[in-house]
Amino acid sequence: MIRVTVLVDSEQHYAGIQMLGHAGLSDDHQEGQELVCAAVSALTFNMTNSVEQFTEDSFEVDQEEKSGAFHFRFTSNISSGSQLLMNSLVLGLQDIEEEYGEPYIKIRFKEV
Repeated sequence: MIRVTVLVDSEQHYAGIQMLGHAGLSDDHQEGQELVCAAVSALTFNMTNSVEQFTEDSFEVDQEEKSGAFHFRFTSNISSGSQLLMNSLVLGLQDIEEEYGEPYIKIRFKEV
């Protein structure tokens, strides 16, 4: 399962995102697990690349492919463009969670 933690500040603005795991590492292969992994990866990497390409906002990113760990965090105040990109990412992840749910993906929100 992909465990997603969306980081929000005290004003409920997105501050970053953390992910851990893969959509279905069990021995019993489930229909759709590769699709969920690919969709989550595409959304996440597109957001990260878009923030880098289209904004001046600073951020930290760290990933580890084997464990599925991905940590992205803005390191300063963020622009409206980055907020829009984060809104889009979270919307896409929530759509995946709604469509596939457990055992593939679980999203929670955490104030930082």
